[in-house]
Amino acid sequence: MLVLLPPSEGKASSGRGAPLKLESLSLPGLNDAREAVLGELVELCAGDEDKARDVLGLSEGLRGEVGKNAELRSAGARPAGEIYTGVLYDALDLASLDAAAKKRAARSLLVFSGLWGAVRVGDRIPSYRCSMGVKLPGLGALGAHWRAPMAEVLPEAAGDGLVLDLRSAAYAAAWKPKGEVAGRTATVRVLHAPTRKVVSHFNKATKGRIVRSLLSAGAAPKGPAELVEALRDLGYEVEVEAPARAGKAWALDVLVAEIH
Repeated sequence: MLVLLPPSEGKASSGRGAPLKLESLSLPGLNDAREAVLGELVELCAGDEDKARDVLGLSEGLRGEVGKNAELRSAGARPAGEIYTGVLYDALDLASLDAAAKKRAARSLLVFSGLWGAVRVGDRIPSYRCSMGVKLPGLGALGAHWRAPMAEVLPEAAGDGLVLDLRSAAYAAAWKPKGEVAGRTATVRVLHAPTRKVVSHFNKATKGRIVRSLLSAGAAPKGPAELVEALRDLGYEVEVEAPARAGKAWALDVLVAEIH
């Protein structure tokens, strides 16, 4: 099972660890594209601060993020699972998983990123600010920048098992499973059952709980149908829409009565 996650906008501080070693990151086939984004982002943020803030879409209150990006090559690095914070990651709570579940997380979780493309939770990265929606002056839109390298690398990372896609739309645009891989991909919406509406905070928290439940239970569904069974066994109310034709992902709705 490969679980595709969005990053969080908010991130923990880099800390005092050794700096980034690009060659140590998972999915080395992405390294040329990573270096291109990293190089331009550092140069941008080391120059005109107001221009950098405008490009990155940062408010005045986040001005300090520009300086942080300028120091990315020398900043301390920590496991990505410690860097990413926010609603989904608080609910997932990787640090409190038992040893076996942590090993499963290291193998199966892949966090998408405007800067790194995608990283595993054990990959050591510095704290940064660069969303997939950013358009860098030289490289252009990051979603488009990542499509070709992702298309080369991600099918192999997906292997021959289930792909559980929990990404938001901006990050999903960087790689869309196709063909046979799409047929074993499941996307998930979380709906407030009484209203049948998606609630952003609620949606993220529940997705974090879903991933935690699967990791803690040692569930290993081989495809979308088995995923539906596993989630129902774990107590989730799931509605499913199988694809109308080959090469399309399955769409799952998880219904939750209470918003928390």
